[in-house]
Amino acid sequence: MSSLTDFTMHELHELLVRREVSAVEVTKAYLDRIDGVDPKVGAYLTLTPDQALDQAEKADRCLARKVEDATPLTGIPVGIKDVICTRGVRTTCGSRMLENFVPPYNATVIERLEAHGAVMLGKLNMDEFAMGSSTENSAFHPTHNPWDLERIPGGSSGGSAASVAARTCACSLGSDTGGSIRQPASHCGVVGMKPTYGRVSRYGLVAFASSLDQIGSLTRDVTDCALLLNVISGYDPRDSTSIPRDVPDYTLSLIPGLKGCTIGIPREYFISGLDPEVERSVRDAISALESQGARVEEVSLPHTDYAVAAYYIIAPAEASSNLSRYDGVKYGLRVRGFKDLTDMYKKARSQGFGPEVKRRIMIGTYSLSAGYYDAYYKKASQVRTLIMQDFRNAFEKCDVIAAPVAPTTAFRLGEKTGDPLQMYLSDIFTIPVNLAGIPGISVPCGLSRDGLPIGLQLMAGHFGEERLLTAAYNLELVLGPWKNWPTV
Repeated sequence: MSSLTDFTMHELHELLVRREVSAVEVTKAYLDRIDGVDPKVGAYLTLTPDQALDQAEKADRCLARKVEDATPLTGIPVGIKDVICTRGVRTTCGSRMLENFVPPYNATVIERLEAHGAVMLGKLNMDEFAMGSSTENSAFHPTHNPWDLERIPGGSSGGSAASVAARTCACSLGSDTGGSIRQPASHCGVVGMKPTYGRVSRYGLVAFASSLDQIGSLTRDVTDCALLLNVISGYDPRDSTSIPRDVPDYTLSLIPGLKGCTIGIPREYFISGLDPEVERSVRDAISALESQGARVEEVSLPHTDYAVAAYYIIAPAEASSNLSRYDGVKYGLRVRGFKDLTDMYKKARSQGFGPEVKRRIMIGTYSLSAGYYDAYYKKASQVRTLIMQDFRNAFEKCDVIAAPVAPTTAFRLGEKTGDPLQMYLSDIFTIPVNLAGIPGISVPCGLSRDGLPIGLQLMAGHFGEERLLTAAYNLELVLGPWKNWPTV
């Protein structure tokens, strides 16, 4: 018999409602798996076993009382990226600055998970303040890719992707500012969804770049993605960027056949420097979508070349503003041995922030400074508008755009830490989606000769999650969901 940690979320739900297993048994199986595997992977920063077992017992009481009251998440063990506030459980953002910060409230997405009976196993590792593409910028330890422990899992939601691939949680939440869900999902062979900006509440998400950040899901298959999206989506008056729009039942999008669907192939995404194995897998996946009835048409996103440059002005500028609150006074790291207030600020911020966060704060502060605002930030915002228009024009010709997630498979730990520009370029295919505010999903579409996962990225217009899920589901029908998970 398969281990309980081998089942998808929806398979576990069936076992639970038929009372073939209990939520406590499932939770204990995951906690045992974490004990055995996570010392090698390093996906978790904080474990909450007592809380998890209490939530599992509550789920079992719900199932015993009236099974019809159970939701698809009742008794399901989840992991949470450590940038999302959890009441009474420390939330570090992968930083020394918040090493001992314990929020007094839950993020909206946590409230919604709890209302649906989910079981929280713990908080997951990440690049500090979500700034990075490899989870090597965590102040505590790097996370390793379960498919090859010498390689990165991607970032900044590396712990969220690695935990799902290593089967140390049934699903997880991450955040995506420039590809931080989709890129690690691709590298770890899981499904990662970045919803439309404003679809999921950001209340309780510690801010990196407020106009780009979006909470999303990492799951084992597309069905689980739809189920989790049903729970976390929806309007929240506590988030001024949340959009008051009804949430459909995303599972109704999981239908076979793509007749009438046009898939756009952006010529700017198939460039020199794209790993041949990645390109082959992506093109094979596009052929698989064609076999389900889709029509393929080339489209152009002409301002793609400027996306990385625009992003690395806008995101650091917003980070400079958002992270100014960490001054050692109200909360966060308080150093000792300072001479005066200015000295305290300097020491708190120099000791509390890591090198990558400092680099981005300085870039952002410079680009917002007097005399440079128009030359940098204003110009980048104008480029952002052009990128949004590119997508609008493309979606007049197609329903969904298909492209690679990343130019390569997962690279080796330490390979790019000395070259920030090369690290930034690993997000070249994901950044435009955040700048435009549209939804994107990464779906596993193959393995390299080295046995490393490759993902297909699908993009749609604003609130086009249903189209993405239909296309992703059909790809999964042809290729089959992953079954040969890494053994670690």
